[in-house]
Amino acid sequence: MLMRSKLFVPGSRPELFAKAAASAADALSFDLEDAVAPGRKAEARGLLAGFLRAPPVSVRQIVVVRVNAVGTEHFAADLEAVSCPALHMINLPMVEDPAAVVEAAEALARMAPHVRLLINIETARGLRRAASLAGAHSSVAGLQIGYADLMEPLGLDRSDPAALAHLRLTVRLAAAEAGVAAYDGAYANVADAEGYRSECEAARRHGYVGKSCIHPTQIAIANAAFLPKPAEVEKARRVLAAAAEAETKGIGAFLVDGRMVDAPFVASARAIVALADAALKEA
Repeated sequence: MLMRSKLFVPGSRPELFAKAAASAADALSFDLEDAVAPGRKAEARGLLAGFLRAPPVSVRQIVVVRVNAVGTEHFAADLEAVSCPALHMINLPMVEDPAAVVEAAEALARMAPHVRLLINIETARGLRRAASLAGAHSSVAGLQIGYADLMEPLGLDRSDPAALAHLRLTVRLAAAEAGVAAYDGAYANVADAEGYRSECEAARRHGYVGKSCIHPTQIAIANAAFLPKPAEVEKARRVLAAAAEAETKGIGAFLVDGRMVDAPFVASARAIVALADAALKEA
């Protein structure tokens, strides 16, 4: 699933639902957790369920819902309310135990077996267990960093490049161990477009495939940043063409543009071309 940009939509703000669906975001992330005050949880749940089950507008995006955490009083009701054909993914917050992933997956198997899980990594324990969480169930589609919950309570500087790089690489490698995708978390300073762009580009260098957007102005930045540049695509196509020729000759390693290429580089080139073609198809 192409999910370069995932637009955050509070579940208690129904006036934003159709506007979000009209945006260029690859995915919509409706939130029933932190964005909804405790006293409005049931109301937000009902509003979102009504929109998903009978949307007044066409929704072309991947639909994600962040429910309240497994073990909370709201989890089961959230899952039951939003489980419907329009839902593609459940975002699980504050996950620390693989058993919670399995519990959510088994509940979904009964209600909406087509739905995948996106696991938030936003505590120190969750970070330590990230690989186990990613591999806990076959319905897990990816890991996502929750920067605020992970960094703020620990006094970690949200702007520290070394801290951000460590977190990203840890989560990316955990996701890779399970063979799932990694998604970068939100950037709260909406006015700082260049800061957001910089984080998107850093995340892509670290192997991430998308990033959360908390405002529509961030969508275009993420969509562009998580696509390979034209020069990268051209080079990747040259690598694949050379690989096809080398295969006919029984050659495992060969030169492209003066650089040695073998199986890992061919796999990377194949992924770049697939991503570029998917984006072209979506356009």
